[in-house]
Amino acid sequence: MSRMGDVLAGFHAAWEFESDSVLIRYERGIRTPKLFQVLGERRVPLAAIAGVTLAPGKRGTVVLRIELRPGADPLLDAAAGQLKDGSDPYRLVLSAERETLAEYYADELRAILGTDAGPAERYLVAAPEAPLQFKAYDGKASFDGRTVHFRWFWTGASSAKWKAGDQSFPVAGLSGVEWRSPEVFEGHLRLLRRDVAEPPAQADQDPGAVVFGLGYGPVHESLPFAAAVLAAVREYGPVPAVPASAPRRDPADIAERIRHLGELHQAGLVTDEEFSVKKAELLAEL
Repeated sequence: MSRMGDVLAGFHAAWEFESDSVLIRYERGIRTPKLFQVLGERRVPLAAIAGVTLAPGKRGTVVLRIELRPGADPLLDAAAGQLKDGSDPYRLVLSAERETLAEYYADELRAILGTDAGPAERYLVAAPEAPLQFKAYDGKASFDGRTVHFRWFWTGASSAKWKAGDQSFPVAGLSGVEWRSPEVFEGHLRLLRRDVAEPPAQADQDPGAVVFGLGYGPVHESLPFAAAVLAAVREYGPVPAVPASAPRRDPADIAERIRHLGELHQAGLVTDEEFSVKKAELLAEL
């Protein structure tokens, strides 16, 4: 490999080549994709790299790209191929005048890569660190590193979610995460639960999912969240969950939810029995 500390700077990022890894540092300018700004940097061990490519880009540029082994990075696993080129954290765009230099670094990197390009047994690139949170259209999602919490918004949540109430999911009870980009139709974040074989087809009816929308659940917020949960599931999933005591709710929040529950009841969306049971549950949280 080239000398430790060699740096190749491109648009929005710079790659620093080290003896055992490539450290990617992202710029924080207003033109830098928000996902890059949130990530800050990514350290990619050589063991996680399957290959490197160099190809012509748009408008007088070339693109140097690291290809990772399947299963080496929770961010790419969560994205499941849905990231647009401009948001791919492993593409370095350079002016065409620097193609010779880029080819030199690509050759140097190829020369020291291992021969194992198969799936990685564990994540080799670190996941975004918890705690993380973001606002979806129908609720607020938060993750403390061990448990995912969904708190529903009365302005967006379906009656099915209001009936189910706010949700908490220890990672030990999850088998994975399904992320659908907010840049496509019906974007959402769905938690795949070990005890639920067939979740509702529509994410807005699933208490284990939050729905994205215009301005809600943007890629730079929801994707790092999904990646962090996915990494925790893979690392801690087999560990039995430790029950946590339920936090006390804000009385004003409880009153607002009871009011909304009453509206659903009057509209015929909640039965008398469901109304009584749910109201009692909410009052018990005070």
